Amino acid sequence: MEIFSNLFQRSKGYCLSIYLACFFLLFMSYAQLNAKVLKAGVGDNHKVLEQIDTLKKTPNFIIIFCDNLGYGDIEPFGSKVIRTPELNRMAKEGRKFTHFLVTAGVCTPSRASIMTGCYSQRVGMHVNPRDGLVLRPISPYGLNPEEVTIAEVLKSVGYKTGLIGKWHLGDQPEFLPNNQGFDYFYGIPYSDDMTQEVGQRIGTKFNGSNWPPLPVMENSKVVQAGVDRNLLTKDYTEKALEFIDQNQNTPFFLYLPQAMPGSTTKPFASEAFKGKSKGGPWGDSVEELDWSVGQIMNKLEQLGIDENTIVVFTSDNGAPMTDDPESTVRGTNFPLSGRGYTTAEGAFRVPTIFWWPGTVPAGSVSEEMATTMDFLPTFALLSGAKVPQDRIIDGKNILPLILGEKDAKTPHDVFYYYYMDQLQAIRSGQWKLFLPLKEFKVHPYFKEGEENQPLLFNVVNDVTSSHNLAAEKPEIVKSLTELAAIAKNDLGNSGQPGLNQRSPGKMDHPVPVLMK
Repeated sequence: MEIFSNLFQRSKGYCLSIYLACFFLLFMSYAQLNAKVLKAGVGDNHKVLEQIDTLKKTPNFIIIFCDNLGYGDIEPFGSKVIRTPELNRMAKEGRKFTHFLVTAGVCTPSRASIMTGCYSQRVGMHVNPRDGLVLRPISPYGLNPEEVTIAEVLKSVGYKTGLIGKWHLGDQPEFLPNNQGFDYFYGIPYSDDMTQEVGQRIGTKFNGSNWPPLPVMENSKVVQAGVDRNLLTKDYTEKALEFIDQNQNTPFFLYLPQAMPGSTTKPFASEAFKGKSKGGPWGDSVEELDWSVGQIMNKLEQLGIDENTIVVFTSDNGAPMTDDPESTVRGTNFPLSGRGYTTAEGAFRVPTIFWWPGTVPAGSVSEEMATTMDFLPTFALLSGAKVPQDRIIDGKNILPLILGEKDAKTPHDVFYYYYMDQLQAIRSGQWKLFLPLKEFKVHPYFKEGEENQPLLFNVVNDVTSSHNLAAEKPEIVKSLTELAAIAKNDLGNSGQPGLNQRSPGKMDHPVPVLMK
């Protein structure tokens, strides 16, 4: 203020010119944001524009991305065993999405989609000849640095970007978060179950004998080698709170991919939560995740930035479960059908809550289809950033759904369920069709050697996907089959490449991530 006062005393006219120029720039920025809203399909929806207009500044974004958390693992989505009071509060103050989809039933491809706004098949992260479904340590493959990530989109308009937790999109330097748009990275570059001990056990497969001690990295440096996995949720939460503190006065994007409940038979939790849940180790880890969510919401409120921060809680895919559908030892996707790692509804549909106090309608529910691919275009819209125009982005603007606009519908006409490079199912509206297949590696319904017929489910009315309506609805089967042909041509199928697929990153001579 003293500087402006001195300027004003020296030259009132000069100061007025500066003021008018700043006002013009702010006006143009606001006009550009409104134009983006209109262009993105919100149209002349005045309520949406008014709500964006009331924001003090562009909102912060936090995505809490759990690992293998099942649809029925938390109380807002029906758990009667695991206690999640903070998520209950989040749902009470926010908006649940009951048809929120990921693009794969397993880690790496699902995470590629949240980063790029694309199907993993689009960006070549659905399978590779060395690793199969998910990346392993010392892989020559990773997310292509030529892809534009959600972090890069937001960073382009001044956001501070942080990733705290599980990356799993390549452990070689060019694939790591600091080269993919993140200002700060703290976490493990792959899955926490890919330990040195596991590598020694599998030997030459996946180069396992050379896997290093499980590394925790801070930016490009290994700061821990050999990790107490019981402390991961606590550690990541504390780092997340530090990041929020440090960036409270600037727009920020925090991606918090937690490691739990994870892929192991017995998930990990700190002493404060170990043995405290009625759901065993799985429940202990989920209840600690619930605590973590509460810590983040409380921190935002303490800093007075809660009303200007969008927090999303979701999962990378459904729970793996056990052979006993009544058991919750490895999570539950109840009432949805099937387990994680497949194309079942229980693998692709995940528990999701949006929390944005004062903007998102409290205690509301969206039953419209939305996906993790939609974060990139929607957050770009809200931040005033540009979505890449030189490539296909599969995600859509879901702001009307987030805001609970009357009669808002899903922007997705169709959604594809791939297992690796094989299109197994397709959804449009309430209908999900499992295509008849002669060969497959994994399938939630079909068995090898049997003649398989189309399976058509109304996934809105038949939540358990147990009533096959294919014989009763041949016209719907025909329509969805035609849409499947378009997908195969676009994204490939069963070894045949698609016309619009891009390549993953690949390097020669990968090396272990070691402490130096």
